[in-house]
Amino acid sequence: MAGDTLTSSGYIKHHLTNLTFGQHPDGTWGMAHGAAEAKAMGFWAIHVDTMFWSIILGVAFLFMFKKAADQVTTGVPSMLQNFCEWIVEFIDTSVRGSFTAQNNLVAPLALTIFVWIFLQNLMDLVPVDLIPYASALIGIEYMKVVPSTDPNATFGMAIGVFALVIYYSIKMKGLGGFAAELTLQPFSSSNKAVNLLFIPINFVLEFVSLIAKPISLALRLFGNMYAGEMIFILIAIMYNAGVVLGLFGGVLQLGWAIFHILIITLQAFIFMTLTIVYLDMAHHEH
Repeated sequence: MAGDTLTSSGYIKHHLTNLTFGQHPDGTWGMAHGAAEAKAMGFWAIHVDTMFWSIILGVAFLFMFKKAADQVTTGVPSMLQNFCEWIVEFIDTSVRGSFTAQNNLVAPLALTIFVWIFLQNLMDLVPVDLIPYASALIGIEYMKVVPSTDPNATFGMAIGVFALVIYYSIKMKGLGGFAAELTLQPFSSSNKAVNLLFIPINFVLEFVSLIAKPISLALRLFGNMYAGEMIFILIAIMYNAGVVLGLFGGVLQLGWAIFHILIITLQAFIFMTLTIVYLDMAHHEH
């Protein structure tokens, strides 16, 4: 439990450290034993816990919807079928309202993004000591269970969306049309000489706007979920500060967990909606 063998700062640092695999300074490969070793491993280190929980939750999503599809009936639907149909209808309504072009990829992509991110965020409601304590019993020193609190995961998803935006921008408008969007707006002139002067200015402005899309997607999700996880950790510390603070911490944890349900749903919805909007922009010429 919180604070049994660690100071408050040590407890927080422990819970915010990923299980990291990479190359040690001496050239050997293995798990990092602390944040300092993980940092020394550099860019190519792998956060094993983030990868593990992301894949597990992705498989859970596929299994749940595959099971609902296999058991679908036109009679009295099961609770699982009702739940999956409600999510699909919700996603379909969102796509129809925000995406005006024709692309059969967008709705399945939006469904995947929403459910997958929601499941990742939902792990934040698991008691902060439960899985790390169970992992310690089998010799795993660190275990972060909320993938969306790892910027590597959020940036990975955002870069995937960004790659699709670039792909469809070039596919729908051509390389020349896409280049024109980056260089011929927002400033333009009927005078060709003046227009040439505007090109580098336009490119800087539009390039910043373009790059801001994946960065904002990743940082918004990471920042909100990281803050939520930090609050749960701080509340957990209160359990070792006496009976009164422990009871108060329990009330705080319940209240924050109820409020956090809204946050985890909203963050998944925002990521999905912005993905739809960005892809819609990629399908239309300005």
